[in-house]
Amino acid sequence: MAYYRRLKDLREDKDLTQDELIKILGMHKTTYTNYEQGKREIPFEIAINIAKFYNVSLDYIAGLTDNPKK
Repeated sequence: MAYYRRLKDLREDKDLTQDELIKILGMHKTTYTNYEQGKREIPFEIAINIAKFYNVSLDYIAGLTDNPKK
């Protein structure tokens, strides 16, 4: 399973707690925590929403590039 290490980094860069972010994204905390820890794959639609929220590319979230620009 993929480990989305950048999710935590992006969240912390915005000074958000998991609780604050899950309210914004409208999901359960356990689900989001599993994404951050790589225990669960992120559905494409949710990955898009997260990328839009942080204004970064999907490739950046997936760790395929170090350039966060779209």
